[in-house]
Amino acid sequence: MIEKAHNAARLLPWSGVGGKPCYVVGNGTGRISRAADKVEAQQLGMALELLGHADDMLDDEQTTEIQLRHIGAALAHSLRDVHRVARSRGLRLGIPDDSGDEHPSGPGLVRLLP
Repeated sequence: MIEKAHNAARLLPWSGVGGKPCYVVGNGTGRISRAADKVEAQQLGMALELLGHADDMLDDEQTTEIQLRHIGAALAHSLRDVHRVARSRGLRLGIPDDSGDEHPSGPGLVRLLP
């Protein structure tokens, strides 16, 4: 069983007003945390599907430059989502995070373990 701090801040997998990071504080069992779990699962699943699609396009010699640019943009968007999920999970595990205010998902907030 994994112990969580009851007041741990969780970076959510969506942005707030103006692209600012959103956090929820709690024990991870509330409605917002469950919704975040579902969104993270969807983002990770979509990333896997997108990788398969990108592999197919790269194997196809008839793929156009426009198609490659489109898949590249989709991959970049997906990678941002996956990075946010990884960062959120790392923060909850107490993995050091030196990100400051300039980081796209905001400053690192929590250190659960020394």
